[in-house]
Amino acid sequence: MKQDEITKTTDVLLIGAGIMSATLGMMLQQLMPGCTMEIFERLDMVAGESSDAWNNAGTGHAALCELNYTPQKEDGAIDCKKALAINEAFDTSRQFWAWLVEQDIIAPGFISSIPHMSFVWGKENVAYLKKRYQALTQYHPYKKMQYTEDATQLKKWMPLVMEGRDPMQPVAATYMATGTDVNFGEVTRAMVTHLQSGENCTLHLQHEVRDIERAADGHWRISVKDLVTKEARELKARFVFIGAGGGSLWLLEKSGIPEGKGFGGFPVGGQWLRCTNETVIEKHAAKVYGKAPEGAPPMSVPHLDSRLIDGKKALLFGPYAGFSTKFLKNGSYLDLPLSIKFSNIVPMISVGLKNIPLTRYLIHEVLQKPADKLAALQQFLPQAKMEDWDLEIAGQRVQVIKKDKEEGGVLEFGTEVVAAADGSLAALLGASPGASTSVPIMLGLIERCFPEKVMTEEWQRILKKMIPSYGQSLLKNPSLSDEIRARTSEVLGLVN
Repeated sequence: MKQDEITKTTDVLLIGAGIMSATLGMMLQQLMPGCTMEIFERLDMVAGESSDAWNNAGTGHAALCELNYTPQKEDGAIDCKKALAINEAFDTSRQFWAWLVEQDIIAPGFISSIPHMSFVWGKENVAYLKKRYQALTQYHPYKKMQYTEDATQLKKWMPLVMEGRDPMQPVAATYMATGTDVNFGEVTRAMVTHLQSGENCTLHLQHEVRDIERAADGHWRISVKDLVTKEARELKARFVFIGAGGGSLWLLEKSGIPEGKGFGGFPVGGQWLRCTNETVIEKHAAKVYGKAPEGAPPMSVPHLDSRLIDGKKALLFGPYAGFSTKFLKNGSYLDLPLSIKFSNIVPMISVGLKNIPLTRYLIHEVLQKPADKLAALQQFLPQAKMEDWDLEIAGQRVQVIKKDKEEGGVLEFGTEVVAAADGSLAALLGASPGASTSVPIMLGLIERCFPEKVMTEEWQRILKKMIPSYGQSLLKNPSLSDEIRARTSEVLGLVN
């Protein structure tokens, strides 16, 4: 790249037009009024990958019903730490979304109230769920959780699930009326539209970032290709965020920052069964999560999911896990092999050897026949018929592989922010719970990349305007938690 080829310098460059980039862009626009911003997206639409309503994102993950967030320890105790952290993180996201509504950036219809339930069968699982209920209800956010093993009550909560079920089968469920359904694609598109409405932000669809390297002045030199005209161009950026979902790892490697060395990715695909029978869809109104099969990745926890997508009620079951070497739904089968470098080959091999059961499980899922998928659905809906359901391809998730001194490499089922030492570049790797916790994730990124500015009185004032509880613990302050939830529920039109 030659210096005289650089045609433009921007303050902020966002790679990927998903929920993370949009959230960060909105925050930085408030914190740095007048900053110039460029957004590059390889697809022809905003929020076309993981943020899309059909590509896994949808549940407002608040750890109300997801059993993988409350594992049982070897001594039998329930570990609530992750659930409590995610619950507080979701409340933080709700505050930011309420601020967006108050600023008329988005209408409140993107989020709606719907009960969140955990449902299990079998004596051992019933005992676990009861113990989980007893553990969680010790904490303020879960005081209103209900638990029952009574079939009559369960029929009221989820009639479709109980229809035709063996009355002798031990079953139990927990119920939280304050659960939500979120259309993250709608949120993302509204934020990007608002960003574009200002004269300092430009969105480039069907543009692929091909290279990132440090310039002599410390800024970043970006090489971009227009996928329509096939023209290539370059520009410089003072700050770069790589929020390209599964494509983030490849671009992080391109940047060459030492902090990005040793990271790898393990892709996990997914499929939904989507109900096509309107009568069946109308009979169910809850998000019902079960226990994942042994060896399944966290994002493959089976659930019967009522959603509101583009104003229409939908019913999904799954997701069924699968294996693909693609890092994006619209990616290449070469994504995984091309991501292997000298710096991450040891962690990749180490994780591969230690996770053979996971690989075996994913291959088994890929080879499942329609009858196998129906059998899994019938554990939730005993009366389910295959003619009422169509198979829908979900999005790809790339789990983080990172170095570990003792084990060589570990597979992480979460999100990881990787930032350059000087804060001029940051990348987001990983998946679940992702979109639901996008606001606290981006707040953490801002604190890492702009440590001096974030401590100034002006930035503190702006952050507290967008997130009133910023700097305080909702878990340790029940009265503040109640106040915040009441306010966001009113603004967003939710059950309090």
